[in-house]
Order: sequence, then structure tokens, then C-alpha cells
Amino acid sequence: MHTSLVCSLNGDSYDPGTLQGLSKAGKPLLARYDLDSIAGQWSPSAVRSSTIRSMWKFFPVMPVDGPDQAISLGEGDTPLIPATRRGPFAAFDDLLIKDESFNPTQSFKARGMSAAITRAAALGVQTVALPSAGNAAGAATAYAARAGMKCVIFVPEDTPPANILESVCGGATVYLVNGLISDCGKLCRQACDRFGWFDLSTLKEPFRLEGKKTMGYELAFDLAEMRKTSALQLPDVILYPTGGGTGLIGMWKAFDEMEQLGWIGSQRPRMVVVQAEGCAPIVLAYQQGQTSAPLFPNAATIASGLRVPAAVGDFLMLDIVRSSNGTAVTVSDEELMFGVKELAQWQGIHAAPEGGAIWIAAQRLLQQGWLHRNETIMLFNTGAAVKYNHLLRADGLKTLNHQSPTVLDDIKP
Repeated sequence: MHTSLVCSLNGDSYDPGTLQGLSKAGKPLLARYDLDSIAGQWSPSAVRSSTIRSMWKFFPVMPVDGPDQAISLGEGDTPLIPATRRGPFAAFDDLLIKDESFNPTQSFKARGMSAAITRAAALGVQTVALPSAGNAAGAATAYAARAGMKCVIFVPEDTPPANILESVCGGATVYLVNGLISDCGKLCRQACDRFGWFDLSTLKEPFRLEGKKTMGYELAFDLAEMRKTSALQLPDVILYPTGGGTGLIGMWKAFDEMEQLGWIGSQRPRMVVVQAEGCAPIVLAYQQGQTSAPLFPNAATIASGLRVPAAVGDFLMLDIVRSSNGTAVTVSDEELMFGVKELAQWQGIHAAPEGGAIWIAAQRLLQQGWLHRNETIMLFNTGAAVKYNHLLRADGLKTLNHQSPTVLDDIKP
């Protein structure tokens, strides 16, 4: 169980036994654990021998006293898939894909919502609310339903239909907002203040981050298993599609915790932020040498998970990229959809547009010499393409008359 909550900016402490949002400084709170005590009772071998088939196998560094307290649908334990070396993927010797589409709600958002709803339920919350660009809405709906809570969602009116239907089907109250997710966030805040709902917005409560950090723990175990070694392994480079950035920040937190536990050393992967050209506040701030990212004007991209024009964890992301000797890049909407096609046709992975963006970024960085083909490079596909079927096309389909005696003449092998 966490022992304290601290402000990510100034380190001030907050009571973990009461509901908390942002710190008084307006920054995210981070959960801290008594890692010295935990290290004496918990080890990598204990994780490997665990019978828990979800992210809650890491419960000693999660917001519970035991795994039985978790509001869980079996999230986590997603596959790490080596890319087959054919076609454009042959340019990489050791390219790996962590496929988060295998989560219960078909995206990595399930991890964060499982942890956040678990802690909210323990503290007596009856109704949660949040703004969402898509997948967080579906995940919040599912875990709120599992916990017996009410859920209120504010989404941009051009949110993928699959996400809206998923939330409505799950019993959430969904409001379509004629604006961006930042506009949804303002309405959500006002509504929470008026009606007493608990705000589950990205990084505006402490525990979605705790769920997302399990990706960092998992990849270390996954890579060790793949290498057939007991020593935990980290890749040379991680490319991550970045909207609110909770996954990036969470993994970095996991690496620090694992080092304090004595499980890994001080070496870290180079972290790469990937954003869409039409909404790239972190990339722009990185390129300009800034320590925070102003609101990105007129944000627009078909990758709804990347359409976050302002992120409360901006300063954390920028620090992670720089301290890891990483970088930040953009791709166009046209490119990221081509990336979706290549992942499907060459790897059999039906990735979300955000996953397509990561693959395009990897190719570009290799061509530029920033990546090297013999490095261990990990790509994160954060969700399933099925949520974005409205973006896919099926050109060139032909109808066959099965009763025609010449029907086989119309088939081109």
C-alpha cells in the first residue's frame, strides 16, 4: 500500500487516506511506497511465481493492501511481440511491439482505470466523471460498472462512434461537447465542483498513473523471459504515442521503483514522444527548449488519443525525454494511417492510429541515424484498430455471382 502522496513539483506531502486531486501547486500527485521494506519481502521470483494473471501481480507497489481489493477485469499481461523481419520491418534487427489492444477494453486505458476506480471505491466514491478523447471513456465506464459506481463522460462530438457506443452500452451518462478534450475538461471540472462527483481526469488524481506504470514493470519481465535470463531487462529505446502522457510518466516511475527495489540498475531506455502534426504541444516545447508546453492552437488529428492540446504532466514528460537522451517527433495523419496498414499487412497486428504513428516514427528515426538497427527498440501499440473502423477503407472489393458458370474467371489470384 502507498505510504504517502507527494507533489510532483515541490515534494509536499498529502494524505493518501482521503480523496485527492491536484496538489496546491496545481500539479499531479505521485504515490510513494516504502520500497526498502517491500524489497525485503518481494522479489522478481515472487512475481514470476504469482498465480495472478493481471497487472495486479504487482500489488505490493499498487494502491491496495492485497489483490483481492482490486476492481479488475484481467487487465495487463499483454503480449510483447517480436516483429517479423520482412518488408520494411527487415531494416530492424530487434524490434518489439507491446500490444495493449489485448486489454479488457481493448486499450491501455484499462490499466489506469482499474487502479483509479479501485482507490476511488475504497474511499467511498459513488460517481466518477472525466473528459475523454475516446478509449478512456470506455475503460472508465467498464470499471465503474464493475465497482457499482455511476460514471459521467464528457467527449468531443467527433469522438470515434465505437467509444461513444461502448460507454452508453455500459451505462455511463455521455455528453457530447462541441469542442476539444480541453473544453470537455473545463466542463467536467465545473460539473464535479457543482455535483460532488470525483474527477478522474488524466493526472488530476494520483492512481491512473499507478495502473499505467505496470507497463514498465511488465516489459522488464517480458524482455527477460524473451532473453531467457533471470535478470530483468530494459530495451535501448521506447517509442510511445503521447497525448496526456500518463503511460510515459508511469513507466519512468516504474523504472525508478525497480531500481530502488534493487531489481535493475541506473541505465534507462531512451524515451521517444510521438505526436500528431496537428496536435504536438510536447514536441514543440521540446524543440524550443521549453520546460512546459503551452496550449497547442487549433488541435486536430484523426488519432483521437493524440488530440490533447494541453497536458497537466507536460513538465514531467519533457524532463523524461531530456534526462533519458530521448527525442520527440511528429507524424502526419496520412502517415500514421499508412503505418496502421503496414502493421496489419506485415505483422498481423491490427493497431490503433496511435500505434501506426509509432511505427512511422521508428522508420524515420532509423533513416535519420538516431536509431540503430541492432538496438532493442520497443514500440507501444496502445489500442485496437476496431475502435477506429470509421477511418478504415475497403477499396477494390468485388462482388461475385456464385451461380455464374464463369465465376472463376473473375477471380485474380
